[in-house]
Amino acid sequence: MRKRENVEAIYGAAMKVFAEYGFKKATVEEIAAELGMTKGNLYLYVKDKQELYEKSVRHALLRWQGLVRRAIDAENDVKKKFLVMGEKALEYLSQDNDLRRVLVRDPDIFPMFPVHDPYEVINRNSVAMIRTILKQGMEKGVFRKVNLKTLPEVLFSIYKMLVIRTYIAQGGKSMRRMFAETMETVALGIFKER
Repeated sequence: MRKRENVEAIYGAAMKVFAEYGFKKATVEEIAAELGMTKGNLYLYVKDKQELYEKSVRHALLRWQGLVRRAIDAENDVKKKFLVMGEKALEYLSQDNDLRRVLVRDPDIFPMFPVHDPYEVINRNSVAMIRTILKQGMEKGVFRKVNLKTLPEVLFSIYKMLVIRTYIAQGGKSMRRMFAETMETVALGIFKER
């Protein structure tokens, strides 16, 4: 395996073990065993369990964000971009069991009111994605004029709350319905009347 493939496999195995046992109970030995390598070999990639956890979670969050970005880029219509962004972002966690289970065990990964956000850069990029779509919609005359500084932050906060309620607080299908209704309400509030 090449180094990049090794890193992908390491992060995947680490997420699987962290999802099963949580950060405190998971051991580097269990992660190494999952990979079929020694603990010493695993330490060639990371200095300790904390770094492995942070890098694995970051990798999973970036994979999630990348899927959403690709879904947005595949759409030409700015209204569809906005709706697809929310749908794909929420849908992803229903499919990534390991990331979802890690988030349930460690909700500070996705803090609602962050004093310290360990994944601030990733979350800032998510807000920037929202801002870009809003700006495109305004430029095309499809969205009404909105405050591009604050509204993306508000929308991301609403999204985080819905993710937390759906997956971390186990709201399930009724929360997915709430998410769809929230997206519809937000869309009706930003789309210009024809």
